Amino acid sequence: MTSESRKAPRVRQLRLVVEAEDYEAAVTFYRDVLGLEEREVVEGEGDARITILEAGRATLELSNPAQVRMIDQVEADGHPSARMRVAFEVEDAETATGELVAAGGELIAEPRETPWRSVNSRLNGPAGLQLTLFQELDPPEVASERPGPGNE
Repeated sequence: MTSESRKAPRVRQLRLVVEAEDYEAAVTFYRDVLGLEEREVVEGEGDARITILEAGRATLELSNPAQVRMIDQVEADGHPSARMRVAFEVEDAETATGELVAAGGELIAEPRETPWRSVNSRLNGPAGLQLTLFQELDPPEVASERPGPGNE
């Protein structure tokens, strides 16, 4: 499909909505430690609260079971990933991983270089989310041309 034949996208934003039993701990972990920018906070009746955090560009990565197994092997020594995993691109995967573990994240796999030239780690974070942190090692124009997750 060429850019001329593409229709304007009907979806303008991807928002992942997560119920956090320990709301304050989750906000601290994702906003203050991981560094997601607070976009909006709303409070309602009965102590109802929501914090919307900006995570940059959002994509939906759909993978078949064989691809998931391959990524699990490379990224986490075969430790199976959760059915849904949230991946955050960070500037320095090793530093960010250490900071999140110090803030209560449970380390599943240490940062390691992948065949698709990123440094990936895996953790369990607050609110029941399994996380992948990834740091691209190549400039964006090179990264978008190579095979790997999201570029098949």
